[in-house]
Amino acid sequence: MNEDTVAASPIDLATSTQAAPGGAATAAGGAVPGDAVLESTPLALNPYGVEALWVQGDMVIKCVAVMLLLMSIASWYIIVTRSIRGLRMKRAARKASHFWHAEHFEEGLDLLGRDAENSPFRRLAVEGAHARDHHAARRQELHGKLGLGEWLTACLRTTIDEAAERLQGGLSILASVGSTAPFVGLFGTVWGIYHALVSIGVSGQASIDKVAGPVGEALIMTAFGLAVAIPAVLGYNMLVRWNKGVLGQLNRFAHQLHAYFLTGAPVSQPVGLKVAMINREAS
Repeated sequence: MNEDTVAASPIDLATSTQAAPGGAATAAGGAVPGDAVLESTPLALNPYGVEALWVQGDMVIKCVAVMLLLMSIASWYIIVTRSIRGLRMKRAARKASHFWHAEHFEEGLDLLGRDAENSPFRRLAVEGAHARDHHAARRQELHGKLGLGEWLTACLRTTIDEAAERLQGGLSILASVGSTAPFVGLFGTVWGIYHALVSIGVSGQASIDKVAGPVGEALIMTAFGLAVAIPAVLGYNMLVRWNKGVLGQLNRFAHQLHAYFLTGAPVSQPVGLKVAMINREAS
């Protein structure tokens, strides 16, 4: 009985030995796909990137990131739309220089363009003519007690102020974004560093590879804040400079219109200035 048991033991051992590699291979084969999937994920490939910051960040970090994104979208929208409007204003200003070469007032209005919304110079001329006619037809009213020059000055100044308000629309948003975006990003950085240090303290691992990742991810928020603020500040300065030039041309055009509606002729200019303007237009 003992001999049969001893004789059977090598066979059983061989059988179990032959089965073990297959089972081990199956187990290993079953573990390889899971490891391969884990290693192929973007988070495993780059654990210190922006995606890792979003996945591992809490609700405060995500709110700060979304806020910076909305601020960036708003500032770029204002920059693009106001830049297009600024180019239209420049074209309208060039047309205004040809207004006084027209033979009559209606022809001059046609030279200024037919769209009063995009041409403050045409609106200024139309409002000036309307103010002159209204003053002549309503002398019995209170504004009829004013002189024509004073009434024209008030109406033209009101039109210029309205044009200035339209030109300055959206600039307050750019100023707010440019001044607050760096501090919003800095708040996200401080919050991220705080949570990173808390996590490191809980884990008890203070090696450089454990510290550099979370702290570096937190510093990305400061970079985001600067990336939002810099275009807003540059766009604000550019639009302010454009608006200043357009308003200066509007004031000069209004001064000439005021003289025209009072005397029937624009303000005379020195001969040297006229020659310089003709040469500039020809070039």
